[in-house]
Amino acid sequence: MLPVIGARLLDAVPTVLLVLTLVFIALRLLPGDPALVALGDYATAEQLALFREQMGLNAPLWQQYFTFIWDMLTLDFGQSLIDRTPVLRLLADNLPYTIELTLVATGMGLLVGIPLGVVAAVNRNKLPDAGVRVFSLVGYAIPDFYLGALLLIVFALTLGWFPINGGGTGFVDRMYHVFLPAVTLAMVKTAFLGRLTRTSLLEVLGKDYIRTARAKGARENRVIYRHGLRNALLPITTGLGLSLLATLSGSVAIELVFNRPGIGEVLISAIAKRDYPVIQAGVVVFAFFVVLINLLVDLAYIVVDPRIRVK
Repeated sequence: MLPVIGARLLDAVPTVLLVLTLVFIALRLLPGDPALVALGDYATAEQLALFREQMGLNAPLWQQYFTFIWDMLTLDFGQSLIDRTPVLRLLADNLPYTIELTLVATGMGLLVGIPLGVVAAVNRNKLPDAGVRVFSLVGYAIPDFYLGALLLIVFALTLGWFPINGGGTGFVDRMYHVFLPAVTLAMVKTAFLGRLTRTSLLEVLGKDYIRTARAKGARENRVIYRHGLRNALLPITTGLGLSLLATLSGSVAIELVFNRPGIGEVLISAIAKRDYPVIQAGVVVFAFFVVLINLLVDLAYIVVDPRIRVK
């Protein structure tokens, strides 16, 4: 297991460096002066020059690049250009809310999507199968932000069942606040995992060893779950990893719709203000989670499929 982890981490190094390089270049190409945004339109030329000097904005680009790479590798995220708040503190305060939303939404999609896929596969071309396929189509068609706005209007503003904004304090209160945003994100994940489970399980149920198990008199539940679903888990695992990444990226828009704290809200605000350190740190965090999720999916393959473990 350790050699596999080491190899995957080495593979991730060029990816992370490429992401950091693209972020550095993109930020420098954006119009707008961070010094002017931070100090305001009435700042003097001397004040702007001093600010750029203190923040290293007037250094040669190659020097800024290597300084940026070194700071990211040593987790020295610096301070916000706008209010001088340590970026690490911003991440520590907001990252848990994004992780919480991602995990709860993915968990909902997993707990509902896979059983729906099993029901559809077992009842192929029957009413339950048609219902699941229609649900999957609707789930794919509705954008996350639009569904979130509808749920917010109906269940928070009109009925008053859920809070309008905020992240809550304490476990119960935080779950209460995260429920509606998580349902919004889980809609697409449920549709995706349900359809993927149906397709994968139908393919497995057509195999010879399934017919052999039934011919031996094995109970249908054992055939479906022990022999069928277990052997259909490999593509489902891949889909779960993709779903987790999509949920993480989709949380940015949902945090804005529900006015929740999180990395998404911090990043959007930082982009509007040209706050380089905050933007760079946020992108590094997202890149880290992409690498981590891909690593976990690779390790899950080893657990799910014994043939990979043997290799």
